[in-house]
Amino acid sequence: MKTDLEIAQSIQPKAIQEIAAQLGIGEDQLDLYGKHKAKLPHSLIDLDKGAKHHLILVSAITPTPAGEGKTTVSIGLTQGLNRIGKKTTVVLREPSLGPVFGIKGGATGGGYSQVLPMEDINLHFTGDFSAVEKAHNLLAALLDNNLQSRKHSLRLDPRKINWKRVMDMNDRALRQIVVGLGGTTGGVPRETGFDITAASEVMAILCLAQGVEDLKRRLGNIFVGFTLDQEPIFARDLHADGAMAALLKDAIKPNLVQTIEGNPALIHGGPFANIAQGTNSVLATRTALSLSEFVVTEAGFGFDLGGEKFFDIKCASSGLNPNAVVLVATIRALKFHGGAKLNELTIPNVDALRAGLPNLAKHIENVKLFNVNPIVAINKFTNDTDAEIAAILDFCQELGVECAVADVWGKGGEGAIELAEKVSAVVVERKNRFKPLYQMDWSIEKKIETVAKNIYGAKAIDYLPKAKSDLKGIEQLGMQNLAVCIAKTQKSLSDNPALLGRPENFTLTVREIEIASGAGFIVPITGDIMRMPGLPAEPAAEKIDIDEKGRITGLF
Repeated sequence: MKTDLEIAQSIQPKAIQEIAAQLGIGEDQLDLYGKHKAKLPHSLIDLDKGAKHHLILVSAITPTPAGEGKTTVSIGLTQGLNRIGKKTTVVLREPSLGPVFGIKGGATGGGYSQVLPMEDINLHFTGDFSAVEKAHNLLAALLDNNLQSRKHSLRLDPRKINWKRVMDMNDRALRQIVVGLGGTTGGVPRETGFDITAASEVMAILCLAQGVEDLKRRLGNIFVGFTLDQEPIFARDLHADGAMAALLKDAIKPNLVQTIEGNPALIHGGPFANIAQGTNSVLATRTALSLSEFVVTEAGFGFDLGGEKFFDIKCASSGLNPNAVVLVATIRALKFHGGAKLNELTIPNVDALRAGLPNLAKHIENVKLFNVNPIVAINKFTNDTDAEIAAILDFCQELGVECAVADVWGKGGEGAIELAEKVSAVVVERKNRFKPLYQMDWSIEKKIETVAKNIYGAKAIDYLPKAKSDLKGIEQLGMQNLAVCIAKTQKSLSDNPALLGRPENFTLTVREIEIASGAGFIVPITGDIMRMPGLPAEPAAEKIDIDEKGRITGLF
């Protein structure tokens, strides 16, 4: 059996101009990045036309450590919709190098439902992550320079600077560091640290900005800390917003690539859903809606994370309104939540699968909280049995929920025909009109409680002393009307990764609350979640190589 990389390398991609032509885009409107990648101008966005087209969100149940294939299903569904005559574009996030070289691998789909060029997208792509990293770290450099300066000093308190640096790599050694050592010319010593680039507020801003002016406004609104007189300082006070926006001048443009079957794909931005909002950019989604009748997009991890944030942050701030939600479920994940061990997930076990179905049921309930009825997609693996598939189909029928098997890894668009037809029927009816879970003028505590109790199933919220202090600070700054972007483990509906299935009657622990005022939300950090991951004992990087002809191996 061929690997994902071998399948991708066996396909000859079309010239990107040919893909653009499918969307009515002329070659003069493309910023070419070689033969198979291009950036698109914002002038292609037509809000009136986009409002008439259909947006489909792909989310998932609580995943196993390897993920459940949302991206693969998103690409396969796009190919399936195009096969039944629906002009469709898929809109995805860009992979982060941390997971690519870590445990999760790449993020370009799998089998015959991939986006190309697979190697480029999984590695440096068009440099967007690098631009976000540089813009973020420019602000960090300006902060430390101001601490050192005597002429233009803002009298920053080095103990109360909230802005860390970022790097696009899993590196636990950088979580907590000391900078400014080396004497009077080395800066002011202080404690700080690194987050991964996907967790950067600049990344969140890039994906929520609705144009260059909005980008600059949001960058200027980044809260960085306090002065010695306890006055708040923002990026605009350091005159950083213009230069940061200049570094992002190309990164703010969506990237056009293609699926393995030659369908258009836009890939732009890459925030994680467990520590950020987990969705691609508003600009890429609007561009696709302006050019295609149907647009398929995905949100990271389970619906409790990426799905909730897609609705309450991305849609609430932009006015986007999805017409359907596809909820990806895998037999291996359901068995995992039913008590089967990770090394036993390929062994047929209908009993374990049935024991894990409450996790699927909870995610279905969560989608309905937004006034949308989901369609369940069973992402088929080669080890799945007919009896296991039948158990899920019967369960969904009992709940009155549409369900289809998606054999997209092995068959591409052909394996998604049934799913595409079900999705098409739902979106054309336009009966789904989403409503947000909370209102922005509610208190921060009420918003956190609403998400925790309704989406996660928590019975109570425990605020540790640092979080209580942060709440008071947010209120004093007048930022209580911001959205909430809860940082939580992706491995459980709760904040405890060991609680599988459908945990109930648990207490959600909020350690601290960070402010992302430029992005328009605050970040309650729960449990043991880290904004700088570490590499596993056997990183994927150890298997990646390149030969003298430039052919990459080991990337998956």
